[in-house]
Amino acid sequence: MEMTSAQAVYQALQQSNLKLVLAESCTSGLAAAMMGSVPGVSGYFCGSAVTYRVDSKSQWLGIRPDLIEAHTAESPEISLAMALGVLDRTPEANLSAAITGHLGPGAPPEKDGIVYVAVARRAGGKRVTKWESFTLESLERGARQEEAAHAMLDYVVRVVEGRDSFGEVGGK
Repeated sequence: MEMTSAQAVYQALQQSNLKLVLAESCTSGLAAAMMGSVPGVSGYFCGSAVTYRVDSKSQWLGIRPDLIEAHTAESPEISLAMALGVLDRTPEANLSAAITGHLGPGAPPEKDGIVYVAVARRAGGKRVTKWESFTLESLERGARQEEAAHAMLDYVVRVVEGRDSFGEVGGK
């Protein structure tokens, strides 16, 4: 039987003894629901902040409105800010992941189907981050959300297993 994305995250977290928190926008909590379906995950999964709207990103995650205005809510900069914001607000977590992007309908053509996933980690008194963009192949919105949630979880596994390196973002 093939391991699901959520099971792979659980296994990677367990082996690394990390606790994960998520911040989700375009997936509307789907990645958290996938994680919650794995028996025993509560020892390593803290939860998810679903910040679908700009005001929620600002109020719940502390993202400055001018940062969102400068980069748009669907950008690598905001995915990084989401990952850092949710990590800062979840003291028991030492790893976070965030996702934002345009899944349509009505997305600008040049951004349609592009999502940004960021991962942040506390390491030795500092916070380190990594982000990547993904272009989704699905055309239907629900399928796009599922594809995006899997991309997010698969990216977390790659980072936890050390197949992607971090960049430093300063203390906290």
